[in-house]
Amino acid sequence: MEALLDTIAPILAATLRVATPLILAALAGLFAERSGVVDVGLEGKMLAGAFAAAATATVTGSVWYGLGAAIGAASLLALLHAFACVTLRGNQVVSGMAINVLAAGLTATLALAWFRQGGQTPALPADARFPALPLPGAEWIAEIPLLGRLLVTVIGGHTAPVYIAFALVPVAAFLLWRTRFGLRLRACGENPAAVDSAGISVAKLRYAGVLIAGVLCGMAGATISTAQGAAFSTDMTAGRGFIALAALIVAKWRPWPVLWTCLAFGLLDALAIRLQGVPVFGVTVPVQAMQAVPYVLTVVLLAGFVGRAIPPRAAGVPYVKER
Repeated sequence: MEALLDTIAPILAATLRVATPLILAALAGLFAERSGVVDVGLEGKMLAGAFAAAATATVTGSVWYGLGAAIGAASLLALLHAFACVTLRGNQVVSGMAINVLAAGLTATLALAWFRQGGQTPALPADARFPALPLPGAEWIAEIPLLGRLLVTVIGGHTAPVYIAFALVPVAAFLLWRTRFGLRLRACGENPAAVDSAGISVAKLRYAGVLIAGVLCGMAGATISTAQGAAFSTDMTAGRGFIALAALIVAKWRPWPVLWTCLAFGLLDALAIRLQGVPVFGVTVPVQAMQAVPYVLTVVLLAGFVGRAIPPRAAGVPYVKER
């Protein structure tokens, strides 16, 4: 039993770490799309946040300044997306893809110009990264047979973004389904004309939803470069924004299913990392094949669920005020 525990516990702990940026990005898409704005630019905002966090932490030596810079950079791109989609009533998918392209090119160019390390930032020292936080009372919990060791290994020793991401899930659920703001935001994604007829600004609510998405994407990007990694590298988000978008669709735009879906993706990614170079049924699977497994699962899940998942009715449709 202990041998099995020693095998399972690190995989579950890795699942929580890997799922963290997915949870943050999927919650970002949840707020934006519940307001009626389709956001395929999650990837670009995460990438901008990852670069801003690593670059700022490199210069200042503070991971918290890096987090602030990441939120600021992603929020600026979010406001650009909101301006294009809400104010100018442009195509939301095109705007999101333009942000992805802009962020990919701009981050690589700035990294090359500022640090002269081939599009990367210098390696961050320990003080400029998020440290692992011990589990309170870990000594006493560990004394519980089997279960105690499992809890300490799986739940303890993570960085602050991990705990923040999981705490934000019930916060998002409460905010969207138990507050006046959440009711109005969801109404913007379902029937903006009704919101407008009540004297509430549809544009302001949609800007708010997209801006919240920017903040969460900035946190996700900072997690990748300053918690999971120790520097920024070109395209280091590696499609996580699109996986988060897929998780949002599979979860049918609801917070708790978003959590479970992202954990499923995280578990598969953790297993892929763990099984690299390990023979499976006597066959050593190539590393590239194991790395591709989460993306293959994304396609399979979307093929099976996208037809059943019904998005907010007004998502992707610019609102034109009736005169």
